[in-house]
Amino acid sequence: MATLNPPITDWSKQRVWIIGASTGIGKALAEALLARGARVAVSARRAQALDDAFSSHASALRLPLDMTDRASVATALELIHANWGGLDLGIVMAGAYRAIRAWELDDAAISDMMKTNVYGAMNASALLAQYFLKQGTGHVSIVSSVAGYRGLPKALVYGPSKAAMINFAETLYIDLSEKAIGVSVVNPGFVRTPLTANNDFKMPHLIEPEEAARQMMLGYERGDFEIHFPRAFTRQMKFLRILPYRWYFKLIKQSTGL
Repeated sequence: MATLNPPITDWSKQRVWIIGASTGIGKALAEALLARGARVAVSARRAQALDDAFSSHASALRLPLDMTDRASVATALELIHANWGGLDLGIVMAGAYRAIRAWELDDAAISDMMKTNVYGAMNASALLAQYFLKQGTGHVSIVSSVAGYRGLPKALVYGPSKAAMINFAETLYIDLSEKAIGVSVVNPGFVRTPLTANNDFKMPHLIEPEEAARQMMLGYERGDFEIHFPRAFTRQMKFLRILPYRWYFKLIKQSTGL
């Protein structure tokens, strides 16, 4: 079966930039890639968090930035080019999350998550796309979530922001695949990270960041467009996408108790 993206066969030849690398999946992925010999640039909002996470990795290029500030992302990309002369894979992973019910919805929650998860992620992806088009090769990878598949309890803003990024990645692929630029979307299920630590509900099929990182690398190696995991959970979520609303709402309420 034909792959949708060029498979990555040798990580030691890859120059990778992870935006959102100070904790969780991003940190685990950066460490795994460094162990495989890749050149890795790591970005996050807090410089101290990056130093704490990667001070022992002399080869990691630490570039603190605010993803919602287009100029800071552009400056970081310029520094990567100055250091490496190019980039092969840009992973837009940074995101904001807060569990919200309808009666807790307010402007601050909407603004914070949409600004980071949509505006910031789109801007970073746009800069990467423009850079790769000029370079003539490259791969933009956007980390979304299975929360973007369909409406879920307590994901009143987070879910729509991730649904937007799935749609964005699909449309980006349509345009960039014709130009030999790779595009992928990563849809994790529940992963044990600082973002999910505040959840007060059962998280089915919860996995560790290291396993999430392994699954992402396998997806890039296969040339997948959508990289989703853990499969036991994401396949269930994909099935729920095709259910009629009458069944879907009933099943979600029964399974979550909300």
